[in-house]
Amino acid sequence: MRKRVVVTGLGCISPLGHSPEETWQALLAGKSGVGPITHFDASQHKTRFAAEVKDFDAAERFGTREARRMDRVSQFALASALQALESSGLDLSAENRDRIGVLIGSGIGGISTLLEQVEVFHKRGPERVSPFLIPMMIADSSAGIIAIQLGLRGPNLAISTACATGSNAIGEAAEIIRRGSADVMLAGASEAAIVNVAMAGLNVMTAISTRNDNPQAASRPFDLQRDGFVMGEGAAVLVLESLEHALARQANILAEVSGYGTSDDAYHISAPAENGAGAALCMQLALQDAELQPEEIGYINAHGTSTPLNDKSETAAIKTVFGEWAYQLPVSSTKSMTGHLLGASGALEAMICIQVLTQGILPPTINYEYPDPDCDLDYVPNTPRPARPQYVMSNSFGFGGHNATLIFSRYEEA
Repeated sequence: MRKRVVVTGLGCISPLGHSPEETWQALLAGKSGVGPITHFDASQHKTRFAAEVKDFDAAERFGTREARRMDRVSQFALASALQALESSGLDLSAENRDRIGVLIGSGIGGISTLLEQVEVFHKRGPERVSPFLIPMMIADSSAGIIAIQLGLRGPNLAISTACATGSNAIGEAAEIIRRGSADVMLAGASEAAIVNVAMAGLNVMTAISTRNDNPQAASRPFDLQRDGFVMGEGAAVLVLESLEHALARQANILAEVSGYGTSDDAYHISAPAENGAGAALCMQLALQDAELQPEEIGYINAHGTSTPLNDKSETAAIKTVFGEWAYQLPVSSTKSMTGHLLGASGALEAMICIQVLTQGILPPTINYEYPDPDCDLDYVPNTPRPARPQYVMSNSFGFGGHNATLIFSRYEEA
């Protein structure tokens, strides 16, 4: 019999705040985290705004020396992991460190460090490139750094499945616990890719919004006038435990990981499959894993990127899976406020789903003004809504056709 997996801790650094509580309150207030880009001079770009993390001082948190040896992506991850661990109330000891693991993903990794050192290489030559380039750049650095900082010797992995990364990281970490390979996993994802070249690349793909005259209204999932997603950055980490481990230490259980599904469109490197076929398969697999009927899901946190193709295909996929129930099922996209954190988006949205379960409120989809005939579901437009769902679903879909769906439930004793 598979072990039950529960969530006992949350941590995040997001464009809306430096903690789960700050982020949650901003979501309920319908606050946008989008503004002009400050990380670099964006004056020559078609898009000059993003959802940046504000006022994050890594040197103050970790000390100047340690901060300089971590890319921003790992700084976010470590800060989130430390928060999550503290909120879980888990005490680390020599006896339990072998049974606690880390699975932190990133869609892109330490791209800021890479670009900085490419410039050093061209200006000053190969001998002046930093010896920290490789360990700061590689996508598994965050997981390694967290393990080193906390002395965690259990399973340690990194996943990279583009914008499905965070959800895959949590789902696969839960599977590690279910099969008995660890008692506890710190699971999530981090991203810090608001850099010159990445923004240029997304612009030439026509993937991101160019609504420079009103950046806070640029992320408008499911709205007829959407014109692309808004780049975001940040991280989120969950503490996952086997139920028996959590009960043994009398932990505060926030939610249960009830279902996980993952699939691939096998269709196109950047466009979703027609009618959301791959996304529908993924949701169906998660429902099967949770042993639930579609009508038992009470809320979906959508991938909802604000791109014309994604929102249309995700809506079609939800209709395929849920049938008539789709029209009664609240669906919202918190990317309307946080922007799209790429690989970290699924981790942040998983955290938000858990807050829905514990707080009894659905976050809205802001900037929803003009209904799209192809997107005709209940998107919880513009204002939060009281609700007490038993089961909630979180969707994440990424370039390469990667799909991941998580189902969380309010914890109930067997």
